[in-house]
Amino acid sequence: MSSEISFDALLPPAMAAKATDIGVKKASLDTASMFVLAVLAGAFIAMGAIFATTVSAGGAALPYGVVRLLAGLTFTLGLIMVVVAGSELFTGNNLIVMAFASGRIPLSALLRNWVIVYIGNFVGSVVTAYIMFLSKQYTFGGGVIGLTALSIGEAKTSLGFIQAVALGIFCNALVCMAVWMCYSARSTVDKIAAIIPPISAFVAAGFEHSVANMYFIPTALFIKYMGDPAFFETIKKAPDDFSHLTWANFFLANLLPVTIGNIIGGAVMVGLVYWFAYLRKAPRIPTEATPGMAKAEAGH
Repeated sequence: MSSEISFDALLPPAMAAKATDIGVKKASLDTASMFVLAVLAGAFIAMGAIFATTVSAGGAALPYGVVRLLAGLTFTLGLIMVVVAGSELFTGNNLIVMAFASGRIPLSALLRNWVIVYIGNFVGSVVTAYIMFLSKQYTFGGGVIGLTALSIGEAKTSLGFIQAVALGIFCNALVCMAVWMCYSARSTVDKIAAIIPPISAFVAAGFEHSVANMYFIPTALFIKYMGDPAFFETIKKAPDDFSHLTWANFFLANLLPVTIGNIIGGAVMVGLVYWFAYLRKAPRIPTEATPGMAKAEAGH
């Protein structure tokens, strides 16, 4: 038996086994830990969104594609922090479906993780958005950051339902591909290198990420409804100019369809496809995932 240590990246069959093991551990976390880690992930994605908004502000002088590329590259900060620092992100956790399909966790454990993590992501994102609003960073650069935030929110709440679902599908297919490729990594540098291209691509292409939108749209709503009158005078706009930007449209016209699309893109187009390719013939090992299992399963 060889004792050599290999630094080669894991190959896809080993990645599939690793994804399943990680899915079991994620589903087995106790509720408090799962929720706190989800709040962190929401804040981390919000930080990427803050970076992207700031860098793309006032970019009208550049070609559209260049501005989108810059926004995409900076937004990668969010998923890099999620993966490297450790936290629970709903979109990436769509890959837990591989553990469910392998018979390692019950449906109840899968849904428990998705619901708790989704709520935690929402809390982390919206709280970050409100603190950013209180910082008045939206007034920087002669109000150009705030105008960019309002324009992003208006565009996202103007989407048609089917359009938002489709954009959500492509988005989370790329996000879950980034997470999937991280399963091959042997180092932090490997993980960062695997994350940057697909995440940059989804932002540059204008795809829709439910957790990112939990920051982008509330930020715009806070500015619209509570922003300083002097700010609107500076940008020569009125709150009514952003007519689609409402709380109802946030939840019904964006978050709902985008979440549906994200699940299809992540759980079905990536998770179940790779399960079918590499794990469907593996023996099914029934496992009752309960919060107490987290104590037996080491690490996150």
